[in-house]
Amino acid sequence: MSDPARKLKELKPEKEFFIGIDSDGCVFDTMETKHKECFCPQFVNHFGLQPVSRYARDAWEFVNLYSKTRGVNRFRALTRALDLLSERREVKHRKAVVPQLEGVKSWVARESKLGNPTLKLEVERNPDPDLKRTYAWSLEVNEVVKRIVHHIPPFPLFRESLLKMFDKADTIVVSQTPNEALEREWQEHSIDQYVRIIAGQEMGTKTEHLSFAAKGKYPAHKILMIGDAPGDFKAAKTNDALFFPINPGDEEASWELFYNEALDRFFAGTFAGEYEAKLIEEFNRHLPEKAPWQD
Repeated sequence: MSDPARKLKELKPEKEFFIGIDSDGCVFDTMETKHKECFCPQFVNHFGLQPVSRYARDAWEFVNLYSKTRGVNRFRALTRALDLLSERREVKHRKAVVPQLEGVKSWVARESKLGNPTLKLEVERNPDPDLKRTYAWSLEVNEVVKRIVHHIPPFPLFRESLLKMFDKADTIVVSQTPNEALEREWQEHSIDQYVRIIAGQEMGTKTEHLSFAAKGKYPAHKILMIGDAPGDFKAAKTNDALFFPINPGDEEASWELFYNEALDRFFAGTFAGEYEAKLIEEFNRHLPEKAPWQD
């Protein structure tokens, strides 16, 4: 099998700076639609959670939208949401059967390129019922996303920011969304032409995307990751890069700050240090670690 991350590894600097940008919830206001209308209904349907559907929704939305795991890969989100659901008092009282998906947990623990292509290969090698069930869920999610999620424009001032980045920075998309959906969304709004690579879940983790594309090719203080989730922050800091947060719920204000001030500071070399620290402190206040129903 050819290396899906080859384009990232072979990327050669053309400009002085490098910027990685997350997509869902960061560029496009798609997180609520995707998770509430696409992911969660299939989560309930495929894993037999109808008897506790209200609590299943709470768990799915907390994991994927309203906590520090926001933006996590869908397969990690799946096992985390099921674990959280099974621990809930009301679910235990109803004696609901919540799948534990041990086969999926084992696969997630050893596979870095968590996407449908690698899951399909795993199912072919190991026809575990957990894996087959999860693959069917993931395929249907993609179909529903394709049907429902469209005509959602980028946040205000993103396009202007991207054009400003384009002048001085090699820019790529760094996401855990499948490549097909990413390419469709970026092409729909004619912004794909301003990024050198669109990297989705098939090319590895966000940390790997930055490592393959930028680390060692640009000075660390000239590498920036823009994201709306702690996973984006972790990917940046694992690669010694800088981080600009798009705060969940305050996305428009974040892009306004980026366009009017933060990007200029990044290019001028005055972003690192106290300025970045204050941005991250504010970002951390937006997402809790514990769910409201947890002790």
